[in-house]
Amino acid sequence: MIEPDAPAPPEQAAKGLAGLSRSDPDLEQKFRDLRRMRFIATSLLALMTLVFIATSYAVSTYPALAYVRAFAEAAMVGACADWFAVVALFRRPFGLPIPHTGIVPQNKARIGAALGRFMSNNFLSPAVLAKRLDKLDAAKYAADWLSHPGNAKKIADQASEFLPKALSALPREQLVEWASQATLRGLAAAPAAPLASKLLALVWARGETQALLNRAIELAETSLLNNKEFIRDKVSERTSRFIPRWVDALLADRLMSGIQSSLGEMRRPTHPWRMEIRKTIETLIFDLANDPKMRERGEAFKRDLLANPTFAAQVRELCDSLETQLDASLTTQSAAISSGLEFALLAIGRWLREDENIKSRINRFARRTALRTVSPRRAEIGAYIASVVANWDATTLVNRLELQVGRDLQYVRINGTLVGGLVGLIIFIASKWLPAP
Repeated sequence: MIEPDAPAPPEQAAKGLAGLSRSDPDLEQKFRDLRRMRFIATSLLALMTLVFIATSYAVSTYPALAYVRAFAEAAMVGACADWFAVVALFRRPFGLPIPHTGIVPQNKARIGAALGRFMSNNFLSPAVLAKRLDKLDAAKYAADWLSHPGNAKKIADQASEFLPKALSALPREQLVEWASQATLRGLAAAPAAPLASKLLALVWARGETQALLNRAIELAETSLLNNKEFIRDKVSERTSRFIPRWVDALLADRLMSGIQSSLGEMRRPTHPWRMEIRKTIETLIFDLANDPKMRERGEAFKRDLLANPTFAAQVRELCDSLETQLDASLTTQSAAISSGLEFALLAIGRWLREDENIKSRINRFARRTALRTVSPRRAEIGAYIASVVANWDATTLVNRLELQVGRDLQYVRINGTLVGGLVGLIIFIASKWLPAP
């Protein structure tokens, strides 16, 4: 119960804050403002009482004071009536069981239900929410927040510390098993021939096949030069024993020279053999993507491969190795990971600020999600508000409401005192004009 009009001792002030959260930084200030206004309103009533008493004694000597006395008398009546009305909202005046007093604590459940309905019907209806959410710019808020100094780094540092802990907390065997099974399911779902066509086309377009062919030619030339004597011996073994060895050596040298010449010519991009290889690979790329027979052969090969226990074991071993390397990398490279995440977050912030298309899409998604999440549950939110109010004890409810509106209600008392006095003065003056009975 909020007690004093005059400055309260500490124990009374604590009583006035009963049931209220001390986490509200404005709580003490609100309580001081309410005490001050109650003190002013009560002091004005006391002043009018003193004026009434003084003028009552002096009116016989100074008849003009009758007007002041009439003002003070009516002001006291107005002040007392408004005091009663304000107090009756929150408690029983003087603790007396006067009907229709203590309105708030007596109707706590009804007030909570009405407040919940009011919130759900007037603030959470689809039309009101849609109008309000149209002003929501979630992308701009996210971009501004990420651009604020330290925010991106804070998230990156926390993520770099969390990821290794989260990964180490996961059961290793189940994680590796899940990764391997997911990999196998992904391979089973992917069409083999079209995928091979895309991979081969990518490698071919980047020139990897041409580079591989050049490397093969270099290896063939090197092998030929390093094995001249071996080739001569093989040629001698294959010819007649009546042919001199110098003839065999001559034949072997001619053979190697021809092969070297052919290999050298194959280095030219326009060589017929290279053109034939290009045509063959381009045909294979097209057939893998479009030929039904190639697709069937690709699927059959994929089924055989996935059914092979050795392949499944190799996939699991690969996932196990990747998980180990990832765990070690996350632990030892936390600073680099944090720096990379910070750079990525800042880049996302710039992207959200500069790309109007993605900003519009994010805002539409945020508004639609908020509308679909809140609006269908407005009745639940209203019921939650009603239950929270219903669970408050009467003291908490009274103190909360009085701290919010009690200061303004004291102005009602002040205005009642002044307006009552003016009305009483007008009635007193008017009574002087009326004929005596």
